[in-house]
Formats: sequence, structure tokens, C-alpha cells
Amino acid sequence: MTLITVATCSLNQWSLDFDGNLARILESIRIAKHRGAKLRIGPELEITGYGCQDHFLEGDTHLHAWEVLVKILESEEAQGILVDVGMPVSHKNVIYNCRILIHNRRILLIRPKMWMANDGNYRELRWFTPWAKYRKTEEYWLPSIVAGITGQSTVPFGDAVVSTPDTCIGVEMCEELFTPNAPHIDMGLDGVEIFTNSSGSHHELRKLSTRIDLIKEATLKSGGIYMYANQQGCDGDRLYYDGCSFITLNGKVIAQGSQFSLNDVEVVTATVDLLEVRRHRSSSSRSIQASQSQPYERLRCPERLGTSSVTDLLDIEVTQPDEFKYNTPEEEIAFGPACWLWDYLRRSRTQGYFVPLSGGIDSCATATIVYSMCILVVKASTEGNQQVIDDARRIAGLDAKSDYIPVDPREFCGRIFHTCYMGTENSSIETRKRAKDLAEAIGSYHVDLNMDTIVTSIRSLFTLVTTKAPSFDGHPAENLALQNIQARLRMLLAYLFAQLLPWVRGKEGGLLVLGSANVDESLRGYLTKYDCSSADVNPIGAISKTDLKRFIAYAEGAFNLPVLAEFLDAVPTAELQPITETYVQSDEADMGMTYDELSVYGRLRKVEKLGPYGMFTRLASEWGNRLSPLEIAEKVKKFFFEYARNRHKMTTLTPSYHAEAYSPDDNRFDLRPFLYPSRFPWQFRKIDEKAAIMVDKSLRMKAKTE
Repeated sequence: MTLITVATCSLNQWSLDFDGNLARILESIRIAKHRGAKLRIGPELEITGYGCQDHFLEGDTHLHAWEVLVKILESEEAQGILVDVGMPVSHKNVIYNCRILIHNRRILLIRPKMWMANDGNYRELRWFTPWAKYRKTEEYWLPSIVAGITGQSTVPFGDAVVSTPDTCIGVEMCEELFTPNAPHIDMGLDGVEIFTNSSGSHHELRKLSTRIDLIKEATLKSGGIYMYANQQGCDGDRLYYDGCSFITLNGKVIAQGSQFSLNDVEVVTATVDLLEVRRHRSSSSRSIQASQSQPYERLRCPERLGTSSVTDLLDIEVTQPDEFKYNTPEEEIAFGPACWLWDYLRRSRTQGYFVPLSGGIDSCATATIVYSMCILVVKASTEGNQQVIDDARRIAGLDAKSDYIPVDPREFCGRIFHTCYMGTENSSIETRKRAKDLAEAIGSYHVDLNMDTIVTSIRSLFTLVTTKAPSFDGHPAENLALQNIQARLRMLLAYLFAQLLPWVRGKEGGLLVLGSANVDESLRGYLTKYDCSSADVNPIGAISKTDLKRFIAYAEGAFNLPVLAEFLDAVPTAELQPITETYVQSDEADMGMTYDELSVYGRLRKVEKLGPYGMFTRLASEWGNRLSPLEIAEKVKKFFFEYARNRHKMTTLTPSYHAEAYSPDDNRFDLRPFLYPSRFPWQFRKIDEKAAIMVDKSLRMKAKTE
């Protein structure tokens, strides 16, 4: 047996937080060494933080990254262990996304990324150039501050592997794993036994299994140890990096970290017998392919990483395979946005959150996620997480020397979370009661008010200036304007109360306002521009109404909140029009489509990349047994018309936690025009022509029903 202990980690790095990033890197190395690891890897671009974006183009960012690397090289923590860290490196005036492998104050290799993530939320080609010289290295002249520590003038830069007396290590970076001809294939055939993958992969609902399956498959056929490291937390924008660093052996998971955590440093270690890799690779066909493979340049690390000592073999326990543990989508919604909100709150150095509660399920979901955040804070505090305790004291307005420790989610929620019901004459008793009951159940500081006097003042001002008095029963433009007055005034009041409620309570600072528009409403444009959907951040802005309902049903039991059952049974309504004996405003009636339909349209438009005609032909196949071609045509045209004429609202959409593959976020995920030919004359004409000649298969189903 040759036993080797390796360590991967999830770090809550923050863009440009060089002090904090250095401290977390050193802590992870210290923990890895304490557990006996001889190899430690970390997340992608961990020295600078992954999300620096255009700051990667600045000389300062590169200078400070090298200064941090010097601190790591000098540190006692980084001695006696092979360390793999990430940072941007400029070589021959070209910027690369690199891993730097160091051992005992020497740099063994600078390995640049060869395939860039450049779709969806990723824009790596904007800042980095892929290394295209496969299996080749060049000399890299080190900055003088680094050369003075390492004693090296130049180091190898390029596509190579690191060889020790007892094994061989190869680097694969994030997106490279997802390519058809991933580097681990050729490296494995050339004898690389340990693969490292440093990643900056964000959370998205139901996405994790894809990542895990690819990594398991990477060593299932060719054998090997695969170490995956991922960033964890909010590093400054809409994404939450969901950790889940883990280690596989020959296609089986042997160690796994958490997906959602408030711990800034989480180290995952495993002890493996290298002979397991070699036995897995003993097949004849694999050996024939390996004998014909092109060699990589091997750079030497003088220290053995494993041990064959009889004493060590008796004392060290080999890590056994285990099933990978997944969170359900409901748990992902409960904990992902909650962790993101905690990072945003503590790093913005504000004093809490403010949410206007409407009595509907969307603002209810936002409030419940904040409560979930409070539960996580209490859990981490009781486990002794000093960083969480210190942050909780500061956010709550307490002195750093205070002995306060959050032990009750409701109590802590009351300190940092503020809610408000902003009623008008169009509001119902039911929604007001639901808002009050929810606030009481989670412990938030709650305000209940009527704003009719302000609405009346605005209407009176308009009438005074124009001599016209708009009415809900008048022209549709009058009706819509009167609804929008209420919606936009709620935004003004939200920011007023967020700024002054801490002062009212004798505290310093202000609150962040949370939005509560879901992904389907944004996609359809069913929101008022600059109303309560306009906020500082939105934890549910990329989550569908369907998933939010499932989350609330889960939270009712998981968080012991029976009040949530009332929200599940309520009809979604904006309550911006007068309620009569024969009319109560309904979201789905106003939109002309259901939330379930919107989820379908959203996935087909974004994920499947279908335009109006393509969507019609797809739905004619999927819905043809229950709807006629003409009915499907009208639904598709209705959606695209409303989507197009409201697209401009996405340009000012509140920054939202990214959770859904069909998010319409205009910032960088879903890049589209915001001035469309919204009636799509060519496309809609082609749909009508096709629908007119198609057979109506729904008649048979309707006949059976009758």
C-alpha cells in the first residue's frame, strides 16, 4: 500500500479582499496540514476572488495578487506541503487565469487555463486568453518580489504536470472538465494519478448533479483521484458559489463538503491507497491506448506525498466510498439565498433588511428566506463560529466586546429584520392579517400602515394641474395609472422606513430593502417599473412561482411555521384595484396566462433557445392533445407580445440571486434588446399560416371528455 492524504477546500472569498482572502487561504492550508494532507488545492482565482470582472484588467489587481503569493510562500503554513493556488498572471502582455503550484518556497509550475467559461453568467474571454500551446511550456520571468523569496529567476509556464517520487499530479480547471476532450483524458493516459480541479461554479437549482456526474465519470473509465475545489459564498454580485468541494476515487465519491454553509473555510480531506488507482488501470485496452499517448513535460517535486511505512499503514484509516448527498430543490431555495443574504448583509456593513409584506406568497417567501438565514446564523453561532458571532453582534448594533450570542432565530430576526404592510382602500382584511401573522411567527419588527392619504394627495395634485380626475372605471390608461401610483408610492415608503426605522429604535445605520418579484413576473413584465420590485437586492428574483410554492410548503414543516399554510391557499393578487362583490383582482387573470405556463415559456425561450415560431411548433407537439393549434398560437403570440413590450423593465431590474436557467436578468445572463418589434409581424404571420393547416388533435380528447 502507498497511502496519500489530500485536501480540497471551499473558501468564501471576496473580490479584491486581499487581506481576507489571504487569511482564508492560510487557514485552509493549516487545517489541511493538521489532518496530514500533503497536497492542498483551493478554488479558482482564490487570491483575488473569482468575480473581479474588469478589475482583472488593472495592474493593481495583478500587483496585489503577487504580493499575496509572496505572503503564502513566506508562511510557515505553506512549508512541507504541495500547495495549488489561483490568481491572474500576465505573460508576454497576455492575461491568463492560472494555477500556481508551490512547494517549500519554490514555484514548480504556473499552469494557465486552456478553455474558458464564456456563456450564461460567465465572460472569462473578456479578461483572459486561453493557453493554446498544448503540452508545451515557456519560461516565465518572476517579479523581483517573488524571485527574492524563491531564489528562481524563471519558472515553467504552460501545460505540464508535476511529478513526485511516488505519483503524478495534473491540473484541470473548471470549464475544462465540461469540454468533450477534457485534459484529464490525455493526462490520465500519460500516467497522471491525481487530478485537481479548481472551480468558480455558481449555484443554480437542480444543477449540482450535472457537475458531480461529470467528475465521477472523469475517473470511472480511466481511474484516478479527482479533487474538486469550489468557491463558496457571495463574492460581490448576483451569484452564490455553492461549495460542495469533494474527492472521488475511480468514479466513486469518497469525501464531500457542504453545499450551503456560513463557514468561511471548509476543508475536505481523504486518505487514498494509490494502488487502487493502478489496479483500476490494469485493463489491456487502457494500457494499449496509454502506451501510444503523447507525453507531458514532467516537473519535479522532490518530496514524496505518500507513505508506505508499516506504522503509518496501521495508524492511518483509508477513506471509504459513500453516496453523494444532494439537497432537494426546496432545501436549495431555503439555504442558498439565505447564505447569499448573510454574506451581502455582513459585507455591506448595514444593520439589517426591510421587506414590504403584501400578504401574498412572494413577499412571504422573501421573509421566510430571511428567517432561514437567521436559523443558519443561530446554528453557526451555537457551533462556535466566531466570525458569525462577531458579524451578528455588529449587525445587531452591539459592541464588539458584548457577550451576546444568537441562540433563538425569532429573537435574532427581531433585531435585524423589519417588515411593513402598506395598505390602501383596495387592500383586504385577509392580506393584512396574513402579513401580521407571518411577522409574528418569524419575530420581525413589524409596522402596519394605511397610505390612502398619500395616494389621495397625488391624485388631487394631478387633478389640480390638469382639471382631469382619473377613475378606475374610465379609460384603461386611467386604471393603470391609478394602480401604478400605489405601487410606486410603496417603493418610496419602503426606502423611507428602511432608512429611519433603526433610528426609531434607537440604533445607528440603515437597512437594505429586499424585493419580492419572482422570475415569471419579470419574464412577463408583470410588475410596475420602480415599484416594490425595485429594491437593493432580491433573493427570489430568479425563482419561479411554482418552486416558491413548493418551498413554502417545505418551510411550513421544516421551520415549524404553520402560518405558511394560509399563503399556499391564497389567490395571488396585487390588490391595486377596488374589490367589489363580483371582482377581486387576480395575477393570472391580469397576465392572461398561468404561472405554470410562464415557466414553460421561459425554459423554451432561454434554455431551448426557441423564438416565437420555434416555440409554437414545439408546443403544438406537446400541448396538441388538449389545445387546438389556433389556441396554442394565440398563447405563444400573447406571451411574446407581453415579453417584448415589457423587456425594458429588465434594464432596471433589482439585482437578484441567480437560481434559474431561464432568468431574464439583463445584466449579463440574458442579453437581449429592450426595444422590440413587439408584434413580431413576420414571425406571427408564419405561426398563423402553420396553425391554419395543422390537424386539430385536441378534438378527440375534447370529445372523450364530453
